[in-house]
Amino acid sequence: MSTEEKNDSNQQANASDLRAEPLSVPKIITFDSLARCGDEVWIENLGQLYRLRRTRQGKLILTK
Repeated sequence: MSTEEKNDSNQQANASDLRAEPLSVPKIITFDSLARCGDEVWIENLGQLYRLRRTRQGKLILTK
């Protein structure tokens, strides 16, 4: 296989790798939309409960 053929083969492989990976867009949700009636949300994940609350200063605290 010539050097030119190897380069073409590598370029095709790289192009197929780029097509195979979709761009991921982060899902952005405002805290206000989660906590419609207050300053805390309880989240269940794999059987564990977590509390996400907003402080008076506007910071978020996640506790188990």
